[in-house]
Amino acid sequence: MDPDVTMAYGDHPDQVIDFYAPREPDPEIPTPLVVVLHGGAWRAPYDRRHITPFADFLTRRGFAVANVEYRRGEATSPAPGALAIPAQGGPAVSGPDGVASSGADGSGDRGDGGARGGSGTATGTATSTPVAGRWPDTFDDVAAALDALPALVREALPQADPRRIVITGHSAGGHLALWAAARHLLPADAPWHTDRPASLRGVVALAPIADFQVAEKLAVCGGASRQFLGGEATFAERLPYADPVRLLPTGIATTLVQGRTDIVVPQAVAESYADAAAKAGEVVGLTLLDDVGHFPLIDPAADACAVVAEEIAQLAW
Repeated sequence: MDPDVTMAYGDHPDQVIDFYAPREPDPEIPTPLVVVLHGGAWRAPYDRRHITPFADFLTRRGFAVANVEYRRGEATSPAPGALAIPAQGGPAVSGPDGVASSGADGSGDRGDGGARGGSGTATGTATSTPVAGRWPDTFDDVAAALDALPALVREALPQADPRRIVITGHSAGGHLALWAAARHLLPADAPWHTDRPASLRGVVALAPIADFQVAEKLAVCGGASRQFLGGEATFAERLPYADPVRLLPTGIATTLVQGRTDIVVPQAVAESYADAAAKAGEVVGLTLLDDVGHFPLIDPAADACAVVAEEIAQLAW
């Protein structure tokens, strides 16, 4: 689905937002806006296009949508014959969107990044795996996009209600959604720090990389979190500026949606964030879906995607 309009929030080609108007909106009711942050282990080959079917799905549920692009890691090509995104289980086949899938019927699950989540088995050699994220550019972009959003929405989607904004993100995008809602808790010297909480109805994080240290223990996406923060030398010192589990309580309604059979970003990562939130005095919703892996959460053909839309609706309306 092509966006109704694409607008820039900066000069770099990746600093753009695709806006989608709701299908058959009620002219008497201002439309909630869902801000979507895509996943892909913060790696360059995986851009916002893979989540456009999810954006279209949300417009058919009555939402306006802003699909945010941002700078990711360097665009290093995978090794010849390597799978760009591996299947979660079973033999991988080429899916309709050009990435690997474990089932031609769309029922399979696809990985996020260049490695199997639980095992850390890379699809190519270490030198051919795309770099995860850019420090500090990825955070610069997400902050700039959210700061520019109110003015851009007024121009692109005047029917959207700026008082009803929900941020959602999948996998690495789930991390960025949680981070964006917690900027007021960043260290004071962080360039992305804000003086007050963002004006949001809530956050719905889908299989988020929500605790970097747990993610590293589980080798999520081939150690993408550590790579994103610059490697071993800078990982610990940058955690307070990047890791959502360190930024609690946010005071913003937050729900995590997680598949129990997700081996790309396992359930333990979401549970660690929810536990940390509880210890900080904040109740974070955690919806666990049986027999659901990583990608059904953003697959309009999957029942899990309808659950996600309902979680968003509960916060937006």
